[in-house]
Amino acid sequence: MLRCRNLFSPTIRRKNKKSKSRSRSKTVSINQNRFFKNQEPPHYLQGEDEEEAEAEEEIEVGFSLKSSARSHSHGVQPLGNLYLNPGSINSRNTGLGNLQTLTDELVLDILGLLDGTHLGILATVSKSFYVFTNHEPLWRNLVLDTLNGGFLYNGSWKFTYVSAYDPEFDMSNANISCLRVRDFYSDYLFQSWLCANLEMKPEWLERDNIIRKKGITVEEFVSNFEEPNKPVLFEGCIDNWAALKRWDRDYLVEVCGEVQLSVGPVKLKLGDYFRYSDQVREERPLYLFDPKFAEKVPVLGSDYEVPPYFREDLFSVLGKERPDYRWIIIGPAGSGSSFHIDPNSTSAWNAVVKGSKKWILFPPDVVPPGVHPSPDGVEVACPVSIIEWFMNFYGATENWKKKPIECICQAGEVIFVPNGWWHLVINLEESIAITQNYVSRRNLLNVLDFLKRPNASSLVSGTKDRINLHEKFKNAIEDSFPGTIDHLVQKAEEKTAAREKKVSFWDTATDSKAGAFKFSF
Repeated sequence: MLRCRNLFSPTIRRKNKKSKSRSRSKTVSINQNRFFKNQEPPHYLQGEDEEEAEAEEEIEVGFSLKSSARSHSHGVQPLGNLYLNPGSINSRNTGLGNLQTLTDELVLDILGLLDGTHLGILATVSKSFYVFTNHEPLWRNLVLDTLNGGFLYNGSWKFTYVSAYDPEFDMSNANISCLRVRDFYSDYLFQSWLCANLEMKPEWLERDNIIRKKGITVEEFVSNFEEPNKPVLFEGCIDNWAALKRWDRDYLVEVCGEVQLSVGPVKLKLGDYFRYSDQVREERPLYLFDPKFAEKVPVLGSDYEVPPYFREDLFSVLGKERPDYRWIIIGPAGSGSSFHIDPNSTSAWNAVVKGSKKWILFPPDVVPPGVHPSPDGVEVACPVSIIEWFMNFYGATENWKKKPIECICQAGEVIFVPNGWWHLVINLEESIAITQNYVSRRNLLNVLDFLKRPNASSLVSGTKDRINLHEKFKNAIEDSFPGTIDHLVQKAEEKTAAREKKVSFWDTATDSKAGAFKFSF
Protein backbone atom coordinates (compact mmCIF):
# COMPACT_ATOMS: atom_id res chain seq x y z
CA MET A 1 0.00 0.00 0.00
CA LEU A 2 1.40 3.35 -1.02
CA ARG A 3 1.60 6.23 1.39
CA CYS A 4 3.17 9.63 0.80
CA ARG A 5 5.12 9.64 4.07
CA ASN A 6 6.85 6.42 3.01
CA LEU A 7 7.55 7.67 -0.49
CA PHE A 8 9.13 10.97 0.43
CA SER A 9 11.60 11.01 3.31
CA PRO A 10 14.00 13.99 3.70
CA THR A 11 12.30 16.90 5.47
CA ILE A 12 12.22 20.43 4.12
CA ARG A 13 10.21 23.49 5.14
CA ARG A 14 8.08 25.65 2.91
CA LYS A 15 4.91 27.68 3.10
CA ASN A 16 1.82 25.86 2.03
CA LYS A 17 -1.83 26.81 1.74
CA LYS A 18 -4.45 24.78 3.50
CA SER A 19 -8.15 24.90 4.06
CA LYS A 20 -8.85 26.30 7.52
CA SER A 21 -12.07 24.36 7.76
CA ARG A 22 -10.60 20.86 7.51
CA SER A 23 -8.31 19.67 10.28
CA ARG A 24 -7.00 16.69 8.29
CA SER A 25 -5.14 19.13 6.03
CA LYS A 26 -2.60 19.34 8.85
CA THR A 27 -1.68 15.75 8.18
CA VAL A 28 1.46 15.65 6.07
CA SER A 29 0.24 12.96 3.73
CA ILE A 30 -3.17 14.15 2.61
CA ASN A 31 -2.09 15.62 -0.71
CA GLN A 32 0.65 14.27 -2.91
CA ASN A 33 1.19 17.66 -4.53
CA ARG A 34 2.55 19.02 -1.24
CA PHE A 35 5.47 16.65 -1.27
CA PHE A 36 7.20 17.89 -4.38
CA LYS A 37 9.64 20.74 -4.68
CA ASN A 38 8.61 23.60 -6.95
CA GLN A 39 5.18 22.08 -7.41
CA GLU A 40 2.11 24.13 -6.59
CA PRO A 41 -1.23 22.35 -6.22
CA PRO A 42 -3.70 23.07 -9.02
CA HIS A 43 -6.67 25.36 -8.45
CA TYR A 44 -9.73 23.74 -6.98
CA LEU A 45 -12.35 24.15 -9.66
CA GLN A 46 -14.92 21.75 -8.32
CA GLY A 47 -16.20 20.65 -4.93
CA GLU A 48 -13.54 22.44 -2.84
CA ASP A 49 -13.69 25.21 -0.23
CA GLU A 50 -12.07 28.40 -1.46
CA GLU A 51 -11.22 29.79 1.98
CA GLU A 52 -7.50 29.32 2.50
CA ALA A 53 -4.98 30.29 5.12
CA GLU A 54 -1.21 30.15 4.95
CA ALA A 55 0.66 27.83 7.25
CA GLU A 56 4.25 26.74 7.53
CA GLU A 57 4.66 23.03 7.99
CA GLU A 58 7.27 20.35 7.62
CA ILE A 59 6.99 18.45 4.40
CA GLU A 60 8.75 15.22 3.60
CA VAL A 61 10.40 15.07 0.19
CA GLY A 62 12.47 12.14 -1.08
CA PHE A 63 11.88 11.39 -4.72
CA SER A 64 12.31 14.28 -7.13
CA LEU A 65 9.87 15.11 -9.88
CA LYS A 66 10.85 15.97 -13.42
CA SER A 67 10.97 19.69 -13.98
CA SER A 68 8.12 19.37 -16.45
CA ALA A 69 5.97 17.26 -14.14
CA ARG A 70 2.31 18.18 -13.93
CA SER A 71 0.08 17.97 -10.89
CA HIS A 72 -2.07 14.89 -10.87
CA SER A 73 -5.00 16.00 -13.00
CA HIS A 74 -7.67 14.79 -10.61
CA GLY A 75 -6.10 14.88 -7.15
CA VAL A 76 -5.84 11.09 -6.78
CA GLN A 77 -4.05 10.16 -3.55
CA PRO A 78 -2.35 6.91 -2.48
CA LEU A 79 -4.58 4.56 -0.53
CA GLY A 80 -2.41 4.81 2.58
CA ASN A 81 -3.51 8.41 3.00
CA LEU A 82 -7.10 7.31 3.56
CA TYR A 83 -6.12 5.56 6.78
CA LEU A 84 -4.38 8.68 8.06
CA ASN A 85 -7.61 10.63 7.78
CA PRO A 86 -10.22 9.16 10.15
CA GLY A 87 -13.72 9.85 8.99
CA SER A 88 -12.82 10.21 5.33
CA ILE A 89 -14.78 8.22 2.78
CA ASN A 90 -13.13 7.07 -0.41
CA SER A 91 -15.07 8.77 -3.20
CA ARG A 92 -13.64 6.13 -5.47
CA ASN A 93 -16.04 3.62 -3.90
CA THR A 94 -19.11 5.80 -3.55
CA GLY A 95 -18.91 6.82 -7.19
CA LEU A 96 -18.56 3.27 -8.49
CA GLY A 97 -21.62 1.89 -6.69
CA ASN A 98 -21.79 -1.90 -6.88
CA LEU A 99 -18.64 -1.97 -9.01
CA GLN A 100 -16.55 -0.76 -6.05
CA THR A 101 -15.69 -4.36 -5.16
CA LEU A 102 -13.70 -4.67 -8.41
CA THR A 103 -9.99 -3.85 -8.43
CA ASP A 104 -8.86 -0.71 -10.22
CA GLU A 105 -7.15 -2.84 -12.85
CA LEU A 106 -10.36 -4.76 -13.55
CA VAL A 107 -12.42 -1.57 -13.75
CA LEU A 108 -9.99 -0.20 -16.32
CA ASP A 109 -9.98 -3.49 -18.24
CA ILE A 110 -13.76 -3.26 -18.54
CA LEU A 111 -13.62 0.40 -19.58
CA GLY A 112 -11.06 -0.59 -22.19
CA LEU A 113 -13.85 -2.37 -24.07
CA LEU A 114 -15.66 0.93 -24.67
CA ASP A 115 -15.17 3.43 -27.48
CA GLY A 116 -14.48 7.12 -27.02
CA THR A 117 -18.12 8.19 -27.16
CA HIS A 118 -19.20 5.80 -24.43
CA LEU A 119 -16.22 6.73 -22.24
CA GLY A 120 -17.27 10.36 -22.56
CA ILE A 121 -20.85 9.55 -21.57
CA LEU A 122 -19.77 7.41 -18.63
CA ALA A 123 -17.57 10.25 -17.37
CA THR A 124 -20.74 12.20 -16.52
CA VAL A 125 -22.18 9.49 -14.25
CA SER A 126 -20.10 10.26 -11.15
CA LYS A 127 -16.83 11.81 -10.05
CA SER A 128 -15.35 8.36 -9.67
CA PHE A 129 -16.23 7.33 -13.21
CA TYR A 130 -14.94 10.71 -14.33
CA VAL A 131 -11.49 9.88 -12.92
CA PHE A 132 -11.41 6.36 -14.31
CA THR A 133 -12.65 7.28 -17.79
CA ASN A 134 -10.01 10.00 -18.04
CA HIS A 135 -7.18 7.54 -17.34
CA GLU A 136 -4.74 8.34 -20.15
CA PRO A 137 -3.79 4.75 -21.12
CA LEU A 138 -7.46 4.14 -22.09
CA TRP A 139 -7.28 6.97 -24.61
CA ARG A 140 -3.80 5.98 -25.71
CA ASN A 141 -5.10 2.54 -26.66
CA LEU A 142 -8.02 4.10 -28.52
CA VAL A 143 -5.70 6.37 -30.52
CA LEU A 144 -3.23 3.61 -31.37
CA ASP A 145 -5.93 1.06 -32.22
CA THR A 146 -8.30 3.26 -34.22
CA LEU A 147 -6.10 5.94 -35.77
CA ASN A 148 -3.22 3.57 -36.66
CA GLY A 149 -0.55 6.25 -36.76
CA GLY A 150 -2.70 8.86 -38.48
CA PHE A 151 -2.61 11.39 -35.65
CA LEU A 152 -0.72 14.36 -34.28
CA TYR A 153 -0.18 14.21 -30.53
CA ASN A 154 -2.01 17.09 -28.87
CA GLY A 155 -0.95 17.41 -25.25
CA SER A 156 -2.74 14.31 -23.99
CA TRP A 157 -4.07 11.11 -25.52
CA LYS A 158 -7.66 12.15 -24.86
CA PHE A 159 -7.18 15.51 -26.56
CA THR A 160 -5.40 13.73 -29.42
CA TYR A 161 -8.37 11.42 -29.88
CA VAL A 162 -10.94 14.21 -29.75
CA SER A 163 -9.02 16.53 -32.06
CA ALA A 164 -8.51 13.74 -34.60
CA TYR A 165 -12.28 13.26 -34.91
CA ASP A 166 -13.18 16.94 -34.58
CA PRO A 167 -10.24 19.12 -35.73
CA GLU A 168 -12.26 22.30 -35.10
CA PHE A 169 -12.83 21.52 -31.42
CA ASP A 170 -11.13 24.22 -29.31
CA MET A 171 -9.01 22.39 -26.74
CA SER A 172 -7.87 25.64 -25.16
CA ASN A 173 -11.24 25.92 -23.44
CA ALA A 174 -11.17 22.39 -22.09
CA ASN A 175 -9.84 22.92 -18.57
CA ILE A 176 -10.36 19.29 -17.75
CA SER A 177 -6.79 18.80 -16.58
CA CYS A 178 -7.40 21.25 -13.70
CA LEU A 179 -10.45 19.52 -12.24
CA ARG A 180 -9.94 17.71 -8.96
CA VAL A 181 -11.98 15.15 -7.08
CA ARG A 182 -12.00 15.29 -3.30
CA ASP A 183 -10.92 12.24 -1.28
CA PHE A 184 -10.20 9.87 -4.18
CA TYR A 185 -7.73 7.19 -3.05
CA SER A 186 -6.16 4.64 -5.39
CA ASP A 187 -2.69 3.10 -5.30
CA TYR A 188 -2.97 1.93 -8.89
CA LEU A 189 -3.85 5.31 -10.38
CA PHE A 190 -1.50 7.26 -8.13
CA GLN A 191 1.47 5.04 -8.90
CA SER A 192 0.82 5.35 -12.63
CA TRP A 193 1.11 9.13 -12.29
CA LEU A 194 4.10 8.86 -9.96
CA CYS A 195 6.06 6.60 -12.31
CA ALA A 196 5.38 8.97 -15.20
CA ASN A 197 6.80 11.96 -13.34
CA LEU A 198 9.67 10.73 -11.15
CA GLU A 199 13.29 11.47 -11.85
CA MET A 200 15.76 8.61 -11.46
CA LYS A 201 17.08 8.59 -7.89
CA PRO A 202 20.85 9.20 -7.60
CA GLU A 203 21.39 5.83 -5.90
CA TRP A 204 19.87 4.10 -8.92
CA LEU A 205 22.63 5.55 -11.07
CA GLU A 206 25.66 5.21 -8.82
CA ARG A 207 26.50 1.55 -9.35
CA ASP A 208 28.82 1.05 -12.34
CA ASN A 209 30.59 -2.30 -12.29
CA ILE A 210 30.91 -3.22 -15.96
CA ILE A 211 34.36 -3.82 -17.43
CA ARG A 212 35.37 -0.97 -19.75
CA LYS A 213 37.87 -1.42 -22.57
CA LYS A 214 39.47 0.80 -25.17
CA GLY A 215 41.63 -0.27 -28.09
CA ILE A 216 41.73 -4.02 -27.40
CA THR A 217 42.12 -6.45 -30.29
CA VAL A 218 39.36 -8.62 -31.70
CA GLU A 219 41.20 -11.68 -30.38
CA GLU A 220 41.23 -10.23 -26.86
CA PHE A 221 37.51 -9.52 -27.09
CA VAL A 222 36.77 -13.07 -28.23
CA SER A 223 38.87 -14.80 -25.56
CA ASN A 224 38.03 -12.51 -22.63
CA PHE A 225 34.39 -11.63 -23.28
CA GLU A 226 32.64 -13.36 -26.17
CA GLU A 227 33.71 -16.94 -25.39
CA PRO A 228 33.08 -16.64 -21.61
CA ASN A 229 29.82 -14.78 -22.44
CA LYS A 230 30.58 -11.66 -20.36
CA PRO A 231 29.37 -8.08 -20.97
CA VAL A 232 31.86 -5.35 -21.75
CA LEU A 233 31.62 -1.64 -22.59
CA PHE A 234 33.82 -0.26 -25.37
CA GLU A 235 35.07 3.29 -25.47
CA GLY A 236 36.32 4.96 -28.64
CA CYS A 237 35.46 2.21 -31.13
CA ILE A 238 32.93 4.26 -33.13
CA ASP A 239 34.74 7.59 -33.20
CA ASN A 240 34.84 7.41 -37.01
CA TRP A 241 31.05 7.19 -37.40
CA ALA A 242 29.50 9.99 -39.41
CA ALA A 243 26.39 9.48 -37.27
CA LEU A 244 28.17 10.90 -34.20
CA LYS A 245 28.55 14.23 -35.96
CA ARG A 246 25.42 14.34 -38.10
CA TRP A 247 22.61 12.74 -36.15
CA ASP A 248 20.68 15.51 -34.51
CA ARG A 249 16.95 16.24 -34.79
CA ASP A 250 17.21 18.53 -37.80
CA TYR A 251 19.33 16.12 -39.82
CA LEU A 252 17.23 13.08 -39.03
CA VAL A 253 13.92 14.80 -39.73
CA GLU A 254 15.29 16.11 -43.02
CA VAL A 255 16.64 12.79 -44.32
CA CYS A 256 13.66 10.77 -43.08
CA GLY A 257 11.11 13.21 -44.53
CA GLU A 258 7.76 11.49 -45.06
CA VAL A 259 9.10 8.01 -44.25
CA GLN A 260 7.00 6.13 -41.69
CA LEU A 261 9.07 4.58 -38.88
CA SER A 262 7.96 1.91 -36.41
CA VAL A 263 6.86 3.36 -33.07
CA GLY A 264 5.37 0.70 -30.83
CA PRO A 265 2.35 -0.76 -32.65
CA VAL A 266 2.07 2.11 -35.18
CA LYS A 267 4.16 3.93 -37.77
CA LEU A 268 4.87 7.67 -37.58
CA LYS A 269 6.92 10.25 -39.43
CA LEU A 270 9.94 11.19 -37.36
CA GLY A 271 8.82 14.80 -37.03
CA ASP A 272 5.47 13.63 -35.65
CA TYR A 273 7.23 11.34 -33.21
CA PHE A 274 9.36 14.21 -31.89
CA ARG A 275 6.16 16.25 -31.47
CA TYR A 276 4.84 13.41 -29.29
CA SER A 277 8.05 12.88 -27.30
CA ASP A 278 8.35 16.60 -26.51
CA GLN A 279 4.90 16.72 -24.91
CA VAL A 280 4.29 13.32 -23.40
CA ARG A 281 4.57 12.57 -19.70
CA GLU A 282 3.49 8.98 -19.25
CA GLU A 283 4.54 5.85 -17.48
CA ARG A 284 5.55 3.97 -20.63
CA PRO A 285 6.51 6.40 -23.42
CA LEU A 286 6.31 5.03 -26.94
CA TYR A 287 9.71 3.96 -28.24
CA LEU A 288 10.83 4.39 -31.85
CA PHE A 289 12.34 1.01 -32.69
CA ASP A 290 12.57 0.44 -36.45
CA PRO A 291 14.19 -2.71 -37.94
CA LYS A 292 14.04 -1.51 -41.56
CA PHE A 293 15.44 1.99 -41.15
CA ALA A 294 18.45 1.39 -43.42
CA GLU A 295 16.22 0.09 -46.21
CA LYS A 296 13.77 2.97 -45.77
CA VAL A 297 16.45 5.66 -45.47
CA PRO A 298 19.69 4.29 -47.00
CA VAL A 299 21.80 7.27 -45.93
CA LEU A 300 21.26 6.28 -42.30
CA GLY A 301 22.74 2.87 -43.03
CA SER A 302 25.82 4.48 -44.56
CA ASP A 303 26.33 6.82 -41.57
CA TYR A 304 27.66 4.00 -39.38
CA GLU A 305 29.60 0.75 -39.67
CA VAL A 306 29.74 -2.35 -37.53
CA PRO A 307 32.55 -2.17 -34.95
CA PRO A 308 35.36 -4.66 -35.71
CA TYR A 309 34.48 -6.87 -32.73
CA PHE A 310 31.11 -7.88 -34.18
CA ARG A 311 31.74 -8.28 -37.90
CA GLU A 312 31.45 -12.07 -38.01
CA ASP A 313 27.69 -12.25 -38.49
CA LEU A 314 26.71 -15.72 -39.67
CA PHE A 315 23.01 -14.91 -40.06
CA SER A 316 24.09 -12.93 -43.15
CA VAL A 317 24.27 -16.22 -45.08
CA LEU A 318 20.46 -16.08 -45.26
CA GLY A 319 20.53 -12.86 -47.25
CA LYS A 320 17.09 -11.25 -47.42
CA GLU A 321 15.58 -14.14 -45.45
CA ARG A 322 17.53 -13.39 -42.29
CA PRO A 323 15.48 -12.33 -39.25
CA ASP A 324 15.35 -8.68 -38.23
CA TYR A 325 18.74 -7.82 -36.80
CA ARG A 326 19.37 -4.06 -36.70
CA TRP A 327 17.35 -1.17 -35.33
CA ILE A 328 17.53 2.57 -34.93
CA ILE A 329 16.26 3.45 -31.45
CA ILE A 330 14.98 6.89 -30.45
CA GLY A 331 13.17 7.84 -27.27
CA PRO A 332 12.71 10.56 -24.63
CA ALA A 333 13.94 10.40 -21.06
CA GLY A 334 12.14 7.60 -19.24
CA SER A 335 11.59 5.47 -22.33
CA GLY A 336 13.37 2.17 -22.74
CA SER A 337 13.02 -1.60 -22.64
CA SER A 338 11.98 -3.57 -19.57
CA PHE A 339 13.72 -6.85 -18.77
CA HIS A 340 14.07 -9.20 -21.72
CA ILE A 341 16.49 -11.61 -23.40
CA ASP A 342 17.46 -10.81 -26.97
CA PRO A 343 15.72 -12.83 -29.70
CA ASN A 344 16.77 -16.16 -31.16
CA SER A 345 19.59 -16.63 -28.59
CA THR A 346 21.69 -14.03 -30.41
CA SER A 347 24.27 -11.72 -28.91
CA ALA A 348 24.02 -7.99 -29.47
CA TRP A 349 25.84 -4.68 -29.45
CA ASN A 350 24.26 -1.31 -28.74
CA ALA A 351 25.94 2.00 -29.64
CA VAL A 352 24.70 5.31 -28.22
CA VAL A 353 24.88 8.12 -30.77
CA LYS A 354 23.18 10.84 -28.70
CA GLY A 355 22.14 10.93 -25.06
CA SER A 356 22.80 8.30 -22.39
CA LYS A 357 21.30 5.02 -21.17
CA LYS A 358 21.27 3.18 -17.86
CA TRP A 359 21.82 -0.58 -18.28
CA ILE A 360 21.16 -3.40 -15.82
CA LEU A 361 22.12 -6.95 -16.85
CA PHE A 362 21.65 -10.32 -15.13
CA PRO A 363 23.38 -13.53 -16.28
CA PRO A 364 21.27 -16.27 -17.90
CA ASP A 365 20.99 -18.29 -14.67
CA VAL A 366 19.66 -15.34 -12.60
CA VAL A 367 16.09 -14.16 -13.16
CA PRO A 368 15.76 -10.48 -12.14
CA PRO A 369 13.53 -9.77 -9.13
CA GLY A 370 9.95 -8.98 -10.10
CA VAL A 371 10.33 -10.80 -13.44
CA HIS A 372 8.40 -14.03 -14.01
CA PRO A 373 9.03 -15.87 -17.29
CA SER A 374 6.64 -18.63 -18.30
CA PRO A 375 8.06 -22.18 -18.20
CA ASP A 376 8.32 -22.31 -22.00
CA GLY A 377 9.91 -18.86 -22.19
CA VAL A 378 7.24 -17.48 -24.53
CA GLU A 379 5.91 -14.84 -22.13
CA VAL A 380 7.48 -12.70 -19.44
CA ALA A 381 5.49 -11.00 -16.67
CA CYS A 382 7.18 -7.96 -15.17
CA PRO A 383 6.27 -4.57 -13.65
CA VAL A 384 4.20 -2.22 -15.80
CA SER A 385 7.01 0.31 -16.18
CA ILE A 386 10.76 0.57 -15.76
CA ILE A 387 10.47 3.16 -12.99
CA GLU A 388 8.09 0.85 -11.13
CA TRP A 389 10.77 -1.86 -11.20
CA PHE A 390 13.36 0.55 -9.80
CA MET A 391 10.97 1.67 -7.05
CA ASN A 392 9.97 -1.80 -5.95
CA PHE A 393 12.82 -4.19 -6.80
CA TYR A 394 16.12 -2.44 -7.47
CA GLY A 395 17.06 -2.19 -3.80
CA ALA A 396 16.71 -5.95 -3.35
CA THR A 397 19.69 -6.60 -5.64
CA GLU A 398 22.11 -4.75 -3.34
CA ASN A 399 22.55 -7.79 -1.10
CA TRP A 400 22.44 -10.44 -3.81
CA LYS A 401 25.44 -12.71 -4.10
CA LYS A 402 25.23 -12.44 -7.89
CA LYS A 403 24.77 -8.72 -8.33
CA PRO A 404 23.70 -7.38 -11.72
CA ILE A 405 26.14 -5.76 -14.10
CA GLU A 406 25.33 -2.04 -14.32
CA CYS A 407 26.56 0.97 -16.23
CA ILE A 408 25.61 4.23 -17.90
CA CYS A 409 26.41 4.10 -21.59
CA GLN A 410 27.20 7.57 -22.95
CA ALA A 411 27.25 8.88 -26.51
CA GLY A 412 30.12 7.29 -28.42
CA GLU A 413 30.20 4.15 -26.27
CA VAL A 414 29.17 0.61 -27.22
CA ILE A 415 27.98 -2.18 -24.94
CA PHE A 416 28.26 -5.88 -25.74
CA VAL A 417 25.25 -7.90 -24.54
CA PRO A 418 26.03 -11.64 -24.48
CA ASN A 419 23.39 -14.16 -25.49
CA GLY A 420 20.92 -15.23 -22.82
CA TRP A 421 21.54 -12.25 -20.51
CA TRP A 422 18.51 -10.47 -19.06
CA HIS A 423 18.77 -6.72 -19.50
CA LEU A 424 16.81 -3.54 -18.82
CA VAL A 425 17.57 -0.19 -20.48
CA ILE A 426 16.21 3.26 -19.65
CA ASN A 427 17.05 6.52 -21.41
CA LEU A 428 18.28 9.15 -18.98
CA GLU A 429 17.70 11.86 -21.58
CA GLU A 430 16.49 11.93 -25.16
CA SER A 431 18.67 9.32 -26.82
CA ILE A 432 19.47 7.95 -30.26
CA ALA A 433 21.16 4.58 -30.67
CA ILE A 434 21.95 1.81 -33.13
CA THR A 435 21.77 -1.84 -32.09
CA GLN A 436 22.42 -5.09 -33.95
CA ASN A 437 21.95 -8.73 -33.04
CA TYR A 438 24.42 -11.17 -34.53
CA VAL A 439 25.61 -14.77 -34.57
CA SER A 440 29.31 -15.66 -34.44
CA ARG A 441 31.02 -19.05 -34.31
CA ARG A 442 31.15 -18.77 -30.52
CA ASN A 443 27.36 -18.71 -30.40
CA LEU A 444 26.32 -20.64 -33.51
CA LEU A 445 25.41 -23.91 -31.75
CA ASN A 446 23.28 -22.07 -29.18
CA VAL A 447 21.32 -20.36 -31.95
CA LEU A 448 20.81 -23.59 -33.92
CA ASP A 449 19.61 -25.32 -30.77
CA PHE A 450 17.20 -22.46 -30.04
CA LEU A 451 15.78 -22.47 -33.57
CA LYS A 452 14.90 -26.18 -33.45
CA ARG A 453 13.08 -26.17 -30.10
CA PRO A 454 9.64 -27.81 -30.18
CA ASN A 455 7.92 -24.46 -29.59
CA ALA A 456 10.11 -22.57 -32.07
CA SER A 457 7.02 -21.22 -33.81
CA SER A 458 6.32 -19.22 -30.62
CA LEU A 459 9.89 -18.40 -29.60
CA VAL A 460 11.54 -17.41 -32.88
CA SER A 461 11.04 -13.76 -33.84
CA GLY A 462 11.86 -11.31 -36.60
CA THR A 463 10.80 -13.57 -39.46
CA LYS A 464 7.61 -14.86 -41.04
CA ASP A 465 9.01 -18.38 -41.51
CA ARG A 466 9.68 -19.36 -37.91
CA ILE A 467 9.28 -23.11 -38.33
CA ASN A 468 11.73 -23.60 -41.22
CA LEU A 469 14.34 -21.07 -40.10
CA HIS A 470 16.47 -23.73 -38.42
CA GLU A 471 16.83 -25.88 -41.53
CA LYS A 472 17.37 -22.89 -43.80
CA PHE A 473 20.07 -21.47 -41.54
CA LYS A 474 21.83 -24.79 -40.98
CA ASN A 475 21.89 -25.60 -44.69
CA ALA A 476 23.13 -22.13 -45.57
CA ILE A 477 25.97 -22.42 -43.05
CA GLU A 478 26.98 -25.81 -44.44
CA ASP A 479 26.99 -24.41 -47.97
CA SER A 480 28.98 -21.31 -47.07
CA PHE A 481 31.28 -22.81 -44.40
CA PRO A 482 31.49 -26.59 -44.97
CA GLY A 483 32.37 -28.60 -41.87
CA THR A 484 32.02 -25.64 -39.49
CA ILE A 485 29.09 -27.06 -37.52
CA ASP A 486 30.73 -30.50 -37.14
CA HIS A 487 33.96 -28.85 -35.98
CA LEU A 488 32.14 -26.74 -33.39
CA VAL A 489 30.18 -29.76 -32.14
CA GLN A 490 33.43 -31.71 -31.73
CA LYS A 491 35.06 -28.86 -29.78
CA ALA A 492 32.00 -28.60 -27.53
CA GLU A 493 32.09 -32.33 -26.82
CA GLU A 494 35.78 -32.14 -25.98
CA LYS A 495 35.18 -29.31 -23.54
CA THR A 496 32.37 -31.24 -21.89
CA ALA A 497 34.53 -34.34 -21.56
CA ALA A 498 37.36 -32.28 -20.10
CA ARG A 499 35.06 -30.79 -17.47
CA GLU A 500 33.78 -34.23 -16.51
CA LYS A 501 37.33 -35.58 -16.15
CA LYS A 502 38.46 -32.66 -14.06
CA VAL A 503 39.38 -33.89 -10.58
CA SER A 504 36.89 -32.70 -7.98
CA PHE A 505 37.86 -31.04 -4.71
CA TRP A 506 37.00 -34.17 -2.72
CA ASP A 507 39.22 -36.29 -4.95
CA THR A 508 42.15 -33.97 -4.27
CA ALA A 509 41.37 -33.75 -0.56
CA THR A 510 41.09 -37.51 0.00
CA ASP A 511 43.95 -39.98 -0.02
CA SER A 512 42.41 -42.97 -1.74
CA LYS A 513 45.06 -45.38 -0.45
CA ALA A 514 44.95 -44.38 3.19
CA GLY A 515 41.25 -43.58 3.25
CA ALA A 516 41.91 -40.31 5.04
CA PHE A 517 41.97 -36.60 4.24
CA LYS A 518 45.09 -34.85 3.06
CA PHE A 519 45.66 -31.12 2.91
CA SER A 520 47.55 -29.42 0.11
CA PHE A 521 47.17 -25.66 0.18
